[in-house]
Amino acid sequence: MVRPTPPPPPGAAGATPPVLVVTGVSGSGKSTVGAALAGRLGWDWADGDAFHPGGNIAKMAAREPLTDADRIPWLNEIGRWIDKAAAAGRPAVIACSALKRSYRDRLRAGRPQVRMVYLVVDLKTLHQRLTDRRGHMFHADMLGSQLSALEPPTPDENVLMVQSAGTPDQTVDRIIAGEQLEAYLPTEPGRRSPG
Repeated sequence: MVRPTPPPPPGAAGATPPVLVVTGVSGSGKSTVGAALAGRLGWDWADGDAFHPGGNIAKMAAREPLTDADRIPWLNEIGRWIDKAAAAGRPAVIACSALKRSYRDRLRAGRPQVRMVYLVVDLKTLHQRLTDRRGHMFHADMLGSQLSALEPPTPDENVLMVQSAGTPDQTVDRIIAGEQLEAYLPTEPGRRSPG
């Protein structure tokens, strides 16, 4: 796998702060890992599920798979959130399934600061996580529709592939190392910053 190029160092002249999009199918841990990653870095955070219009939420609650047409307005809203982070000069993390390459391309278009992380999880673990989850709009029996729509990232997309295994903090460690984000970690009192 091609290792993603490192982001510009914090405060680099003319550089837009990075926005990490944590992707993967439902149950891969996007929200849990994304929130933990944003917390560790001290970056803005959003869960892409919050950007679904009411019609999408109703379809998923009725166990109806979303179509490409359903997802476009949702992806556009996520893109606007990314643009707001850029306009404010703030690094950020957002979770978004981004199942297809066309979805990932839409989020990256004109946004060189966007960096994609794809969480890899085995099928047994996905089923178990979805079965154990309570109160979520996505039902476990809809996983098949996501897997059939899934287009895993290809090497030319420069997406960091990370095993979502062990604890969320361990997955966060892998992302920080893989994306070379150590310089962005907040400095603890009495501890020198990297470099």
